[in-house]
Amino acid sequence: MKNICVYCGSRKGNNPKFPELAKQAGREIAHRDWGVVYGGGKIGMMGELANAALTEGGEVVGVIPTHLKDREVAHKGLTDLHETQDMHTRKALMESLSDAFLVLPGGFGTLDEFFEILTWRQLGLHNKPIFLLNSEGYFDGLVQYTENAVKHEFIHKESLSLFHVCEDLESCFQQLERFFELD
Repeated sequence: MKNICVYCGSRKGNNPKFPELAKQAGREIAHRDWGVVYGGGKIGMMGELANAALTEGGEVVGVIPTHLKDREVAHKGLTDLHETQDMHTRKALMESLSDAFLVLPGGFGTLDEFFEILTWRQLGLHNKPIFLLNSEGYFDGLVQYTENAVKHEFIHKESLSLFHVCEDLESCFQQLERFFELD
């Protein structure tokens, strides 16, 4: 079974389309008989993702640091829930359990996870695909930042190929399926 690590917010945000995206992602992952790996929370986008995948009979593995069990309300109904000492250990375990990464809208934590996994790929620590879902233009500023960093020669142009920007979930999943066919 392939596992998709999904990074997303512990809040739902103010656009009702974003929690729906999380639900749709959970359902689509489960329908493909892939597993979900995520931050282990029961609230926000994370909770929507996990509950949707579980409702469809999918496997869902959460990874949560001890200090966030109460704040992010650890989800007790998962296939498996790992508790870690700290954020770095959480991110490392999520990476080791996953075959690909999907980034949905979220806040600082989501960006931290995205940049760490992207940096690890740049450094050759893994070669797993990373997909940034730019629904509703949510990540336009981030994409613009990376292009600006290339322009100012802080990032090599080739490094932009280390992640894929998708405008909708369907294109993300089509690319994931192609990747897994080649794997």
